Amino acid sequence: MKHVISVLVQNKSGVLARVAGLFSGRGFNIDSLCVAETLDPTKSRMTIVVRGDDSILEQVNKQLNKLVDTIKITDFKGEEYVDRELVLAKVSVNSSTRSEVMQMVDIFRARIVSVNRNTLTVEITGNESKIVAFIDMLRPFGIKETSRTGKIAMSRK
Repeated sequence: MKHVISVLVQNKSGVLARVAGLFSGRGFNIDSLCVAETLDPTKSRMTIVVRGDDSILEQVNKQLNKLVDTIKITDFKGEEYVDRELVLAKVSVNSSTRSEVMQMVDIFRARIVSVNRNTLTVEITGNESKIVAFIDMLRPFGIKETSRTGKIAMSRK
């Protein structure tokens, strides 16, 4: 089961390394990790996606709470939240496929951010199912490269 956790931490050097080390030291794999400064420049928010059962999540929460720089942990399990991810995808195109790819970009409300003779670089934001569906639609054209931000999330409350 995937768990999405938001961790508010002190914005200090080494905090990210300590959090990542906490996970790796206990054998937990991080599926996605996004970190950025909040409106308060002394704090950062980490959005961490990890797989495991409830006991693993409980262990993760306990270990995160032990870190001095941890301010607040929000586990989105059982809570309504909004999540988004940003993806850049470089897609192969030619004169006959360019318009078809451009139509898909419009349908998915994505944006073309770079145009070359043989490729279009597309930016899309959305939840995981939208991102996966869009990438699946582009696969037949030939995706040369992708870059993903990982998931960010916020409670609806």
